[in-house]
Amino acid sequence: MTTRRKFLTTAGVGAVGATLAAPAIAQSKIKWRMQTYAGPALAEHVITPAINSFNKIAGDEMEIELFYADQLVPTGELFRAMQKGTIDAVQSDDDSMASPTEVTVFGGYFPMASRYSLDVPVLFNQYGLNEIWDEEYSKVGVKHISAGAWDPCHFATKEPITSLKDLEGKRIFTFPTAGRFLTQFGVIPVTLPWEDIEVAMQTGELDGIAWSGITEDYTVGWADVTNYFLTNNISGAWAGSFFANMDRYNELPEHLQELLKVCTDQSHYYRQWWYWGGEAALRVNGPKMELTTIPDEEWAVVEDAAVKFWDEIAAESETKAKVVNIIKQYNADMIKAGRPYR
Repeated sequence: MTTRRKFLTTAGVGAVGATLAAPAIAQSKIKWRMQTYAGPALAEHVITPAINSFNKIAGDEMEIELFYADQLVPTGELFRAMQKGTIDAVQSDDDSMASPTEVTVFGGYFPMASRYSLDVPVLFNQYGLNEIWDEEYSKVGVKHISAGAWDPCHFATKEPITSLKDLEGKRIFTFPTAGRFLTQFGVIPVTLPWEDIEVAMQTGELDGIAWSGITEDYTVGWADVTNYFLTNNISGAWAGSFFANMDRYNELPEHLQELLKVCTDQSHYYRQWWYWGGEAALRVNGPKMELTTIPDEEWAVVEDAAVKFWDEIAAESETKAKVVNIIKQYNADMIKAGRPYR
């Protein structure tokens, strides 16, 4: 006679056996499409290593397919495409992808906000910009993953620049906010697709480029179509970020969110040493561009104008004023700290 205890015992064994024998349900691989602002040659340094690492570690769980500048959508439409879910993630500065936020103007090269590349991560991680960016992008359905620094902003030109007067009338490819600032010195900002810049320099459509430091000039081929490199810069570091569609980001399991953060941080680290070393090495050993300099006392006019420009931006909204005040406080702290900070 079968007892209740024996029935429960044998039934349990059977259930376990059935469970073990059942085929596992294969989970489909998560696939994302990410577009960077950078062309292929530059992407090899500013993003490809990080995405390769992510895909290698994520294995069968997730894959990010990387697209270069303007491959899926024009750079100026990156934000809208990501917000709609046409693409899942973006590497860009806020300014270039035309983010509809109160912090957009500070992306890329906000004039004279930073002196060195390390200024950018300190501003975000220790002075409160991370929290402001997170709040602003959350309002518009986008996850701000992390921010980091790129290269300083210098002029690469056909003709030598040795005084502010030499900038007058020059048609320069640059970022939206940098262009807005530079118009007071007679610069004519020009917007073109990134891949058209080299040809525009050759045909005379452009007189110069204020989009990068000397490392990128050599990496992307602009050193082949310009003759001079101005050592004065209008910003010590480009500020850019990794972003993702909020819904797609929230769908990720926690460990893949963490992996994404780790790999984007690795990208920021790579760029710190690649640009810092590259800028110095190419100034000293680069064979293609002649260095020119505007004297410090004359360049001080540009530095003073930048602070006035900050105040103009701060007057536009409460959030912008908050960011400007942080930038002012940070720079004041760096001056008080002395060498090597300032």
